Amino acid sequence: MTTERTPPKKKAKELAKYLRAERPDYLYLKSLFHALREELEIQVPKTPTRLPEVPTEEEMRLFYQAVWNCRNFTDMVLIKTLFYTGVRVSELVATRLDEVDTERCQIRVTQGKGNKDRIVPFPLPFRELLALHMQQMRSKGATYLFESSRRDKYTDRGIRKMLARYAAQAGITRSMSPHKWRHFLFTWLKTQGIDDALIQPYSGHATRQSLEVYSKLSLADAQSSYSQAMQKLPIQ
Repeated sequence: MTTERTPPKKKAKELAKYLRAERPDYLYLKSLFHALREELEIQVPKTPTRLPEVPTEEEMRLFYQAVWNCRNFTDMVLIKTLFYTGVRVSELVATRLDEVDTERCQIRVTQGKGNKDRIVPFPLPFRELLALHMQQMRSKGATYLFESSRRDKYTDRGIRKMLARYAAQAGITRSMSPHKWRHFLFTWLKTQGIDDALIQPYSGHATRQSLEVYSKLSLADAQSSYSQAMQKLPIQ
């Protein structure tokens, strides 16, 4: 038979009488309850980790074939940029033309998730196509890498709708969200023997707990391995 517990709100009032004299702030209370958990031997429950859903190589081929069949140059460049870099859609729409370095085959992501900057690569064979797109955008006076004919930068929602349309045309029934493309790219790089520490600079994760290590390797080392692996990517 279990003892009925005091309601949390009532117990908080009782504890407050003892703690008020300490004039506690958030950090003090955080440390206090951490110590209290240890004293009572209470373990923090772990949230089960779910494996990400990753598109198959065949799905990726079918998707890009649908894009190719439509012969929309801008859509093709945009989708390849997502494929090759693994950037988030929110990061892609915020990318300016002056943040793309076609000489080094790199794109600078400014204030990405977590308000952090990073550099992401793209394959050398993609450079000419991307440079041609950038030339067209500059001729229109654009600021961002992708803008509409009305000089408005693309939106997260607009890109997701476009991707859903191509997935439907490819006959793919399950979701092909761009976040799953990130999983595909990073999984692909790992299957090609690329170490977690080499993938980290491009993923946008700060500590890479999901990839087990924190990167301390140079960007030059990472880009060289990336370039070799991307030669075998099913989307060219």
